Amino acid sequence: MSSVLEQLKDASVVVADTGDFNTIKEFQPTDATTNPSLILAASKMEQYAALIDEAVAYAKEHATEHQQVVQTAMDRLFVVFGKEILKIIPGRVSTEVDARLSYDTQASIDRALGLIAQYEKEGIAKEKILIKLASTWEGIQAAKFLESKHGIHCNMTLLFNFEQAIACAESGVTLISPFVGRIMDWFVKNTDQKTYTRKDDPGVLSVTRIFNYYKKYNYKTQVMAASFRNTEEIKGLVGCDLLTISPALLKQLAAETENVPVALNTEHAKDLDVAKVSIDEKTFRWALNEDAMATEKLAEGIRNFAKDARALEKLIEAKI
Repeated sequence: MSSVLEQLKDASVVVADTGDFNTIKEFQPTDATTNPSLILAASKMEQYAALIDEAVAYAKEHATEHQQVVQTAMDRLFVVFGKEILKIIPGRVSTEVDARLSYDTQASIDRALGLIAQYEKEGIAKEKILIKLASTWEGIQAAKFLESKHGIHCNMTLLFNFEQAIACAESGVTLISPFVGRIMDWFVKNTDQKTYTRKDDPGVLSVTRIFNYYKKYNYKTQVMAASFRNTEEIKGLVGCDLLTISPALLKQLAAETENVPVALNTEHAKDLDVAKVSIDEKTFRWALNEDAMATEKLAEGIRNFAKDARALEKLIEAKI
């Protein structure tokens, strides 16, 4: 019998959730995702020191004021990691806009355009890049502009509830990344139930609901389930458009050989009796306010990405 990982690749696009090139080579995913936390972890590895040096050298050539040099080096570091990753994978790499811009639509747009311009100067087409933005109202509006006015594909991250997902789909974004494991984390911490299976895991149920709604109403936005805590969550979402998986879980899936049935499919979704809804800014903000889990996890996610961005800046400043 083929491994669970091979079965997954037959039903979903498998994406490596890492900035480590060696891991990407080992598991041969289609796409790869990066974020400040992953780039920070990779940047601490000796084999990637040269990439930081390259980013700092670029920044010194293109900026003069200290803080501008640091910011330019940060963006350049994401681009050089993305460039190297694209030498390994056949698909796309996700590159994240600074989380500290999550509530600033115009600044997010400007930063995204700058990242794409750098990739294009390296001979990498924008179609090979997914710009990652937080699924705040402001982030979604930035993605809407980038998609509609510039044809830049966006990956909406830190997505925790149904209303965020609908707002993304109605804005015509390319892809969303609902965080399965972080949803489950909140329920373990805040409810009496401490263990879940692939059948009742709240993160799995949330992604299933979003996937079914998208397919029912023919939205082009794809669902890339993310932030898994265990292989059970992944097995509960076989058939999801994409699955972005950490190296540790990829290794487990490659070693497992059970038969895993497809859990999500478009034909089933189209037969469901699901009402169509529409989300404006007031509805979005109220729904988020009423959803303690989504509110807390979105804020926590932005804070943690911002924290790692600051740590990455310190690494860069040490080189400067």
